[in-house]
Amino acid sequence: MTTSVSTTPAQSRSATSSMRAARLHEVGAPMVIEEVDRPRATGTDVIVQVKACGMVPNLGNVLANWETWYPHEPLPPRPAIFGLDPVGIVHEVGEQVVAISPGDRVYVNPTRSCGACHPCTSGQPQLCDYWTFAGYFGFNQNSLKMYEKYPHGGFCEYMKAPQAALVRLPDNLDFRQATRLGYLGTAYAAVKKLGSLAGKTLIIDGATGTLGVGVTLTSLALGVSRIFAVARGLPLLDRLRELAPGRIETFSNLDGSVAEWVKSRTDDVGADFMIDTLGAVASLDAFKDAMHGLGRGGRLVNIGGTAGELGFDVKWGMDNAIDFTGSAWFTTAEGIELVDMIRHGALDVSVLQPKAWPFDQINEAINGVTSGDGGFTSYLVDI
Repeated sequence: MTTSVSTTPAQSRSATSSMRAARLHEVGAPMVIEEVDRPRATGTDVIVQVKACGMVPNLGNVLANWETWYPHEPLPPRPAIFGLDPVGIVHEVGEQVVAISPGDRVYVNPTRSCGACHPCTSGQPQLCDYWTFAGYFGFNQNSLKMYEKYPHGGFCEYMKAPQAALVRLPDNLDFRQATRLGYLGTAYAAVKKLGSLAGKTLIIDGATGTLGVGVTLTSLALGVSRIFAVARGLPLLDRLRELAPGRIETFSNLDGSVAEWVKSRTDDVGADFMIDTLGAVASLDAFKDAMHGLGRGGRLVNIGGTAGELGFDVKWGMDNAIDFTGSAWFTTAEGIELVDMIRHGALDVSVLQPKAWPFDQINEAINGVTSGDGGFTSYLVDI
């Protein structure tokens, strides 16, 4: 007698070492969920079973226009597995991995770098010539070499990553909330660049967006005295002010000049700091106006994606000792710091509300990421 044994799709994939992945074959086309080879762990790499992956707001529009907006920043070779903020469980570790074990709950920092140059070994991987976003885009042609080694973003069931990219998650941070760590980490790294916040004032331009809410939460946690929150819509600004009514003042840039408003709230002195979080298609005029709300010795950090040439009076910048710097993403070490703040209650992320779609509906998810409450909504796909 012959006995037949039925298998589930998951068991079948396990037997054949395959997995499901959402892949983009052409820019502007829908993603296609396909069966692909499952990666294996070797050396200092690990395999993470992905449980959820955060989604860039307006991802469909971004991917469709990326090569026009930012032609010098290459996308990964297609078909490509995107997905910027993966979280999951360590499934397999390479033979040289230490201090990471199967079963660990982790966030996977998507940045990849060579690991051997001076910037990498001194804790500044963003300055590496090979620095790349796995699951998103690169910064020069060297990124294509990194995509050969690490082709997986988070829109798949299993992904390969270096052990140095992992941030262990505390028990009080669930997977859905943890998919917001990329944007929170970017905000945190920018706030750290300002220096001590005690007794200081901060302009947040684009304050109700995904990055803006992150900057608000992290700067409050790190002790800023006053925030001048700037955006367009009043309802979300009102909601933002309720996070700390005695420390946050709000202004719609539809109502006039941000610089004049900030000066009016600071006895014509101006603010100590500014972080700009405006997105790719935002007006540089708005950026420039807010910038002039800085006082003497003011420091500006840009973490938004606004592109283009910003003309301003360099004599004004010199005379007022204005410090202007960019801040790209965050290091794994900063991710560990951020998670520890959440673990011990120094940073409360409960105001962030996840909006999730099942993996099979990834294209619906990509087209639905503007349906939430600005930066208070975290968009993700459950894998």
